[in-house]
Amino acid sequence: MLFPIMVIMLLSFATIGMALPALPLHVQDQLGMGPVAVGLISGSQFGASLLCRPWAGLFADRAGGKQAVVVGLISAVVAGGFYLASLQVVGSPMVSAALLIVGRGVLGGAESFIITGALGWGLGLASPQHTGRVIAWVGTAMFAAFAVGAPAGSVLYVIYGFGAVAATTMALPLLTLLVVAPIRGAPPIVAERASARTVLSAVWLPGIGLALSCTGFGAIIGFGSLLFADRGWSPSWPIFSSYAIAFIMARVALSHMADRFGGARVALVCLVIEAIGLALIGLASTQTVALVGAALTGFGFSLVFPGFGVEAVSRVQPSNRALAIGVYTAFLDLSLGLASPAMGWIGDVAGLSRIFLFSAFAALAATAIAVGLIARQRRGAEGELRSDTQRVL
Repeated sequence: MLFPIMVIMLLSFATIGMALPALPLHVQDQLGMGPVAVGLISGSQFGASLLCRPWAGLFADRAGGKQAVVVGLISAVVAGGFYLASLQVVGSPMVSAALLIVGRGVLGGAESFIITGALGWGLGLASPQHTGRVIAWVGTAMFAAFAVGAPAGSVLYVIYGFGAVAATTMALPLLTLLVVAPIRGAPPIVAERASARTVLSAVWLPGIGLALSCTGFGAIIGFGSLLFADRGWSPSWPIFSSYAIAFIMARVALSHMADRFGGARVALVCLVIEAIGLALIGLASTQTVALVGAALTGFGFSLVFPGFGVEAVSRVQPSNRALAIGVYTAFLDLSLGLASPAMGWIGDVAGLSRIFLFSAFAALAATAIAVGLIARQRRGAEGELRSDTQRVL
């Protein structure tokens, strides 16, 4: 049931994955700009995605997840066009960077519609008790795309330059539209719908937990290749693949954990694992240690996302699930949009390794959110037990 949606996610996010190792190197080597510029260009994608998440969720709830995915894929093609346009003015680095910022922004909007639409599509086809599994498996396809896309993008960049990455960014979404066309969509649920503000009030706490935890993901995708280049470790793509492969393995083996044991409990354990992995990257003196840290980071974050996601979706009505997912994942974009420039500043002032140590502390801070959610659930269960006892008596 979810397999066609996973294929769509795999093809769609391979587009984004290809730019992960290539874009920072292009900005540094071809435009002559440093970590702050890399952070600003990367952050523009997440800022645009943040603004589009609630809109994408409302659209998916009302028109259907499939239609939202189509809108996202068309937008991704436009983003690739801005990438190509930026290469025509490389001699004017500021203009080229501005076009990259616009392109990343359009790609951020595309990402919002694709992932929110795909998750809403999957949730519409599945029963509520499989919420965590849907989030986990659709997300697995996304990170499988990163695992494939990152080395592909690195090879394309080394052999053909950033122009090949830009051209592929346009071609892959067009191919994916052909895959989407014949697949059955999930009809939207006809019911009264809550406002974005109401849904935000329901999901903000697990959203903050997600925001703190995903700074590690932002550190790896934004600055992993720069760290490897700074240390003389070549090639740079293994940090992305190590992260993504461990992420996928955790999802394949443990995707049922959040539904079975509770999202907050699973998130709590995995946040500690993620923090250890980020600390290893920051303190690594060899490439092997850094790759082990990337794998631990991926393994930990893999179940944090569905863990907090189960907590978020359980707080809304079924007719608002796509909006809840959109608002929940907007916290990821909020974190990355704000943290990417901040991490770039940290890298400039204190060194690239400090970026990963900062992210480790952020992941540990998210454990307080998980503990709070667990405590709230216990109080709720105790309250229900007392009410049942009083009714019996």
